[in-house]
Amino acid sequence: MAKKRPQTKAKRPQQANGDIPVVGAREPCPCGSGRRYKACHGRAAAHAVTELVRRPFEGLPSECDWVALRELVPAATVELTLTGGLPEGVPSVTLATVLPMAWPALRRDDGSVLLGLQNDTPSGDISRDLADTLRRALEAAPGSPVEGRRAPADGPRLQELLDPEGPFEPVVHSGFEFWVPDAENATPEVAASLERANAAAIPTVKLSGVDAAYWCETPEKNHLRWVMPHPEEQLLDALARLHAVGRSSLGEGTRLVGSFRAHGLTVPVWDLPSGVTAEDVEKPAAEFAERLATALASGEPLTPEERRARGGLTNRQVTLS
Repeated sequence: MAKKRPQTKAKRPQQANGDIPVVGAREPCPCGSGRRYKACHGRAAAHAVTELVRRPFEGLPSECDWVALRELVPAATVELTLTGGLPEGVPSVTLATVLPMAWPALRRDDGSVLLGLQNDTPSGDISRDLADTLRRALEAAPGSPVEGRRAPADGPRLQELLDPEGPFEPVVHSGFEFWVPDAENATPEVAASLERANAAAIPTVKLSGVDAAYWCETPEKNHLRWVMPHPEEQLLDALARLHAVGRSSLGEGTRLVGSFRAHGLTVPVWDLPSGVTAEDVEKPAAEFAERLATALASGEPLTPEERRARGGLTNRQVTLS
């Protein structure tokens, strides 16, 4: 039978300023307790960086587009505006859905920074992980990628690094040529990598008439995936009201089939016939937005038909994050 650890009532030594720096998990804790960091002050730090943040992009300009670019859009870029402006030697900072080799970030030869959005993050706060990657990319040597790591628990979040008044205008690309400044003269290895990535990308278009709605083309049918900012319960009620009276579609042959739940927001999804293009769905989507606004404003209890419609929508909901 294993012996129990001897207990002591001695007062744990403390650093004078109360700040405990981060060290290796198996190293002695800097507080002087004699225990390993992971069994002492490291426990609180680990909990802080693994606790899930339900809406990591809340408070950023165009939160719905952040969610779409993270989960739905294969190839897109956005120019970012930093609080206080760009550091010397950094001509631009660009958010990209994904980067070559799944790098978290890349500092180009000219000093510009590309920040990847669709990477795995080691903590439960995507915003803090991305902010840590961005800060390191701004200081990296030109021409080098930035590796992933666990962000410090007390590090800044994107909401602190990005200008809240800055524009956020996604540009959706048909391929990943934005990876390299001169794709036409890329090396054979880079050209082959681009060809593979482009072949796997689903054609996607951002609608211009409504916010955060993205049309995509698949072999069997097309879809519209629309990230909405409304509280989930209120939105599902409104969608059920429209669905129950046959007003939830986007035109002939289209159908509201369910929704995703991603980063605290709800993403209704419509099936579209393969011949329906992004341009075709612009007007129907704008008209649906007006119907939805009216349904959202209703305070009446759901009718039996509407409750059944809501149950069907809820049963077809999938959580992405």
